[in-house]
Amino acid sequence: QVQLVESGGGLVQAGGSLRLSCVASGSTFSIARMAWYRQVPGNQRVLVARISSGGATDYASSVKGRFTISRDNAKNTVYLQMNTLKPEDTAVYYCNLLLLGNPYWGQGTQVTVSS
Repeated sequence: QVQLVESGGGLVQAGGSLRLSCVASGSTFSIARMAWYRQVPGNQRVLVARISSGGATDYASSVKGRFTISRDNAKNTVYLQMNTLKPEDTAVYYCNLLLLGNPYWGQGTQVTVSS
C-alpha cells in the first residue's frame, strides 16, 4: 500500500511563492508517474502538473511558466514550486501517484492566495 504525505501549503499574498512537497512510502516511487491536482469546493479535481518516471513534465495551461514540478527519487519526493501565485490558484492541492494503472492520493494541502 502506497501512502502519500503532502506538506508546504499555506497562506500567501498574490505574487508570492510556495513549494509543495509530497513524500511517498514504498520502494516503487522511481517507476511511478507523479502528479499534482487541485480542487476548489464544488468543482472537480483538475490536473495541475505531472512528471513521468523519466522526468518528462506536463502542465495545465493556467500554470505553465509559473509552476514547476520536479522529483527526487532518492528521497521518494515530488515537489511543486509555485511562483507568481494568483488568487485563482487557491485550492486544496493533492499529490497523485500512478503505478501500474492504480492511482493513489494524498490527503491534500490547502493553498490560499490573498489579493
